Amino acid sequence: MNNKQILGALSMDLKRVALGYFRGSKPMAERFFQEALKRRSELDNKNLKPYIISLLAKLEGLKKEETNKAAEDALFYSTIFQNASTIIA
Repeated sequence: MNNKQILGALSMDLKRVALGYFRGSKPMAERFFQEALKRRSELDNKNLKPYIISLLAKLEGLKKEETNKAAEDALFYSTIFQNASTIIA
């Protein structure tokens, strides 16, 4: 898998995290959060822009946030990573 596909999959996992938190389904959110972390480890960081690498490093912080803030941030990261996946060749 290349970075474009992995970022797209990471984006969808984070969107599901946000939906899980918004719907009150913490087990669903936690499951997809684990999937997102797995996707993050599959990325080849050499070919990513520095701002993407910085945001990827901040993903762990979602676990420590309160539910509403974590949902908003997961949706934010999802959008950023989805946009980034469209500009990678």
